[in-house]
Amino acid sequence: MDAGRIVDTALKLIDEVGIQALTLRMLADALESGTATLYRHFTGKDELLALVADRILGEVRVPPEELDGLSWREAVNAVAEAFYGTLCRHPNALSLLAAQVPVGPNALRARERLITLFLGHGFPVGLAARAFTAIGHYVIGFAIQQHGPGAPGPEDHAQLRDYYLSLDPAAYPATMAAADELTSVPVHEEFWFGLGLLLDGLEQARAVSLREPEAAAGH
Repeated sequence: MDAGRIVDTALKLIDEVGIQALTLRMLADALESGTATLYRHFTGKDELLALVADRILGEVRVPPEELDGLSWREAVNAVAEAFYGTLCRHPNALSLLAAQVPVGPNALRARERLITLFLGHGFPVGLAARAFTAIGHYVIGFAIQQHGPGAPGPEDHAQLRDYYLSLDPAAYPATMAAADELTSVPVHEEFWFGLGLLLDGLEQARAVSLREPEAAAGH
């Protein structure tokens, strides 16, 4: 039995029952094997979960030819959309991406690709690294909040709106005025709005970094 099949089966079980409910015994039963077989491939559940996280990242596929000719913002949008879509397919596994810095082969390839993209569009190394981290944190954090276990549904938003509208208007006039907007914006619109703000900030930081050598040369 190869490690790939074990990891794929573990991810399938996590999708069904969640991370906490998954046990090595459950996994072995699903594979019609014994736990001893699993321990020949992994030291324990933590190592297995790290590989599951990298397996998820391997599903994020944006062919290089799809990015050819795009601006850096368009390319980042395409990658972020693919990443977000992948995470939404595995809501029970989202915490794996937040629990540790992924350093498996798929994570390394994704990191190398995106930082190279930034460097190729004039980002200095430090800003490219921060841009990669900020975008990753945004997409993962948004997915966890909106799609992870216990994420609010339409009924929760309706209850929250009613709660805001029931507040003391003298103490919370702004919250009451914004009650609809705070609770009714579609999730995908909120995702793209936040990502756009982040990219606006990166564009400004990039522009400043490009002007700095010119300013230094002028002196």
